[in-house]
Amino acid sequence: MTSWWRRPLTASQLDYAEADVTHLRGVYRHLKDSLAQAGRTDWVAEEMKVLTSENTYHTEPDEAWQRLKMRVKKPRELIILKEVAAWREREAQGRDVPRSRVIKDDCIYEVATQAPTTAEALGQLRTIPKGWERSRSGEEILAAVRHALDTPKEDWPKLPRHRQLPEGTGAAVDLMKVLLKLVSEAEGVAAKVIATTDDLEDIAASDEADVPAMHGWRREMFGEQALKLKRGHLAITFDGKKIIAIER
Repeated sequence: MTSWWRRPLTASQLDYAEADVTHLRGVYRHLKDSLAQAGRTDWVAEEMKVLTSENTYHTEPDEAWQRLKMRVKKPRELIILKEVAAWREREAQGRDVPRSRVIKDDCIYEVATQAPTTAEALGQLRTIPKGWERSRSGEEILAAVRHALDTPKEDWPKLPRHRQLPEGTGAAVDLMKVLLKLVSEAEGVAAKVIATTDDLEDIAASDEADVPAMHGWRREMFGEQALKLKRGHLAITFDGKKIIAIER
């Protein structure tokens, strides 16, 4: 932790910065060789495609709300969240700064639930810095809230419905978690990189689940085994003190 904006940089800062690039070169070569030996270079190339996709770096302001976690529970709150998130996205793009430099997510959630329409009401929110409600940004947020409240209800976005999973899905997911742990340890890849709980729930609910765990190297490593487990073609059992998966 140091103040990198001060000039001139100290000798220790320069040493730190130089060490960063010096050692990263060696780390890169080591990881590159390790991946090649394990036959996983294509995996990395597959993962890196997202970095070369224009869609990764372009967000339409009116769709920015879909990137936020759904913490609101009412349609009225959702339309406000949508409008304020759109304002933040336009502001961030116009100023070429990260979204959090404009306002943080917690602020959007609080504005959505409290629906302030006056500077006084906005200033009372705990996520709003003192005096910020009288700034240009504060006025524009209030305008976004008012626009949201004036939007006809038939044009409000729909709240996502909670997924209703088929009966027995919970038990299937529990078994898949055990399988995921086995695969993770055997392959040396973090479980959360291979599949999420949502992935497991979707796979348990449908053989045609369109989730990351059922595509590319993840399907090869885990997805196919998950389907076999679900269909009864793979069993999880004890071998002494060790849990193993065996083909049936």
